[in-house]
Amino acid sequence: MEVHTPPHPTKKCFLLINLFMKNTILLLIALVLAGLLHAQDQLSKTQQTVQQTIISMFDALSNRDSISLKTFCTADIALFEYGQLWNIDTLILKAITLNQATDFKRSNSFDFINTTADKNTAWVAYHLNSVITREGKQATAQWLETVVLVKEGKQWKIRHLHSTLIKRS
Repeated sequence: MEVHTPPHPTKKCFLLINLFMKNTILLLIALVLAGLLHAQDQLSKTQQTVQQTIISMFDALSNRDSISLKTFCTADIALFEYGQLWNIDTLILKAITLNQATDFKRSNSFDFINTTADKNTAWVAYHLNSVITREGKQATAQWLETVVLVKEGKQWKIRHLHSTLIKRS
């Protein structure tokens, strides 16, 4: 008659530890691979330049600098703001000329959703968050915007900007 003896408790513990170690190693490998795949989503030099053009245009707007503003926009720029079609002159009038508050300050932050570029055209979608101080009052605004840029010579310029106000407080 054969006697069956149950495995020793130490052996069970060793098997559980071994299983835990294998699962932990697999989890670590998966995390490293996920990080590497995310790292491959880095922006190209062109995409970075396109995004910087948008940021620079808003910096010029925040600084109320119409000369710099024009360097980042095509002469025929179309801006769709608050259900209206604006050109560069309208933007300068409403955002710079009529904005004479001595304490005016605007800071912008961008969350770029998508940036696509070919040789001479780029398309960008992003969230814009701005903190604006004027006449002693601070307000925040959030927009969802799309921009089309074209390459003029070696410089990217904004030809079309569509802005949807999401929230203002």
